[in-house]
Amino acid sequence: MKIIKTSIEGLVIIEPKIFKDSRGYFFEPYNKLKFDKYLGKINFVQDNESKSERGVLRGFHFQKPPYAQAKLVRCIQGEVIDIALDLRKKSNTYGKYHKILLSSENKKQFFVPRGFAHAFLVLSKSAIFSYKVDNIYAPDFDSGIIWNDLELKIDWPLKETELIISEKDKNLSTFSNVISPF
Repeated sequence: MKIIKTSIEGLVIIEPKIFKDSRGYFFEPYNKLKFDKYLGKINFVQDNESKSERGVLRGFHFQKPPYAQAKLVRCIQGEVIDIALDLRKKSNTYGKYHKILLSSENKKQFFVPRGFAHAFLVLSKSAIFSYKVDNIYAPDFDSGIIWNDLELKIDWPLKETELIISEKDKNLSTFSNVISPF
């Protein structure tokens, strides 16, 4: 397992060691001892999975304390652009984001600590997206930032006319109107 730091403190890319042979492949997407060693003790309490069609954009989502969540995300089938947005007010990278391609081919994972908003966009015909979280879902603490906020200047790889966005996500607040709880 290779841990790759990003330009934003706390965000890391995890490249697993993949063992391939004529039968297929094998790898460990999660090993508690290794994760504790490289990322610190994280107590994942829930696994989530979604299937989405090309153009589905989910996010930017986050939960407010005390239900903030760290996430370990990966794309099991297909291909997505995954983005984590820093909401930590005291961070040097507050309001900055990191974008990564996650796919069933590259098998990369992205660790998103508490204090970030998270979004992904499906690029393939469909995608199965998986994430582990370290806190329960609490609807009353759910929040988000609109995907197309001009202040964030995110270069999405699909045209707006190709996107499929939930009504909830279409009505999220702008970055400057969200009072960061982190």
